[in-house]
Amino acid sequence: MRVIAGKFKSRQLRTLRGNALRPTSDRLRETLFDILGDAVQDSVFVDLFAGTGAIGIEAISRGAQRAIFVEHHAAAVKLIRDNLKSLETVAEAEIFPLDAMRGLEKLAAQRATVDFIFFDPPYAQAREYERILEFIGSAEILAATGLVIAEHTKKLELPLFAEMLERTRVVVQGDSALSFYRTAKAA
Repeated sequence: MRVIAGKFKSRQLRTLRGNALRPTSDRLRETLFDILGDAVQDSVFVDLFAGTGAIGIEAISRGAQRAIFVEHHAAAVKLIRDNLKSLETVAEAEIFPLDAMRGLEKLAAQRATVDFIFFDPPYAQAREYERILEFIGSAEILAATGLVIAEHTKKLELPLFAEMLERTRVVVQGDSALSFYRTAKAA
């Protein structure tokens, strides 16, 4: 696995052996960041279910001011730390060694405002998508122009609305899909 673009372009990232993680493919990561474009510059980017940290690291590589990695598996937390150290980019990163919901609750308690929240729970945990979307849609952590992006199997239909969030786009690539959410406009 490698960083696609930016200041760490082509740098290799370590991953865990076996099926413990399902990293986002290089191709899907490239598609995601092509869509986000220059908006990543100077942003605060949250990578839930961070795994290897590849999504948040890609955001930092492309100019994000800060990336917050939320991951509760100890081996994956160590892997994220190792990947960040190898890139000498620890200062731009914060790791919450918590499950996704507790990480979001911590951000809400800190009254944080973030520009992007990317999440990719294990596909077998389909209920997590709605729980997370509903929490983000009701908490005031997403910037007014912010985006929530969920990676999921293309067979899973995510809700059009979740509290104050509205799905604005779905991009399918292979067996995976990215669903994009924004704060719904008040009527």
